[in-house]
Amino acid sequence: MKALLVRAILAAVAAVAFSPASAQNNTTALPPYVPAYEPRTVDERGQWMEADEDERTLRDSPLVIRDEALNAYVKRVLCSTVGQDRCQGVRIYIVEVPALNASMRPNGAMVVWTGLLLRVRSEAELGAVLGHEFAHFELRHTLNAFKRARSTTDVLAWLSVLGGISNTDTSMNRLLLIGSFYRFSRDQEKEADLLSLKYLAASSYPTIAASQIWQHMMEEADATAAGRKQKSHHRYSAGFFDDHPTDLNRAVYLAEAASKAKGGNDPATAGYQAGIAKFLPLFLADQIKLNDFGGTEYLLGQLASAAGWTGDLLFARAEMYRMRGNPRDLVSAAQFYSDAIKAGYTAPEARRGLGLSLMRSGQVTEAKSALTEYLRLRPDASDAKAIAALLAY
Repeated sequence: MKALLVRAILAAVAAVAFSPASAQNNTTALPPYVPAYEPRTVDERGQWMEADEDERTLRDSPLVIRDEALNAYVKRVLCSTVGQDRCQGVRIYIVEVPALNASMRPNGAMVVWTGLLLRVRSEAELGAVLGHEFAHFELRHTLNAFKRARSTTDVLAWLSVLGGISNTDTSMNRLLLIGSFYRFSRDQEKEADLLSLKYLAASSYPTIAASQIWQHMMEEADATAAGRKQKSHHRYSAGFFDDHPTDLNRAVYLAEAASKAKGGNDPATAGYQAGIAKFLPLFLADQIKLNDFGGTEYLLGQLASAAGWTGDLLFARAEMYRMRGNPRDLVSAAQFYSDAIKAGYTAPEARRGLGLSLMRSGQVTEAKSALTEYLRLRPDASDAKAIAALLAY
């Protein structure tokens, strides 16, 4: 009886650890579209109930940006990517978090972080990311991952029993099971990447945008590391416990797939700049608070390469230099504030930053002039009393 149990458990280990992941299937065509899809199994209905509850909480979160124009714009980019029929049931929530990320719930709710909107450079790049998340939804990856996780934990539990009753060393089998779960997750990510590229190929957007995102991410990571005096490196292969392919790996296989796929030739860069223009100051302010000088300088430079050094970008750069606060930074900050004002930046905070930078650099007369103008423009500012005291000193 023990021998039969041992063989059964080891067979289960092999089935879970070495069974081909779903990502190896369905890579040649778009999956069939099912309008008004409803959950079909007990597992899936349970997931949808949890997702509905999470969405109710998210809907009332103060971090959600409720601007109708911005939400409609992001929804339009999604629809332009995956198709008007597929996108209609998706609810988009734009959440103020300054990091590149988006996700999709199994019930059709999509979450987009504002850090993503700051980092992508065109509608095509945004569409590639949104299409990737929609692909997870359309391929039911959350359900598949849940089933895989349950199978893995069930077999791990039986391995504990096996080790107890037969004095068998099951550590290698445990490691194989754990590794298979992470490999399964990486395969799902690749499948979603490739399906997103197929969406792009059927749109007016160029497919190469899907690869360019990851190239930009590696460049930003290099800039962040340099700013922190750290060594930067990029791995081609994912580690044993990585649940996503590496950025380099994704950039390579998506570029290769894009070279074989048709697609449009309009990344809609100008349209994207116009679409997020109203919220760019907010996105920049949140980014600066991350205290990532190298990465932020890279992002500002990339934005300026597309649109020029606008007042918004110059003000953000001035704030970044002032906050770092080295003596040479204060000189640069004062210059950037002045340039922002000359470029048409009208917010009184430019005078405030200019005055504080000059004051710390010992240019008291010029500093008091800028701070006085700040109080004239913003007499009800929260720091008005502190600034007035500084002027009286």
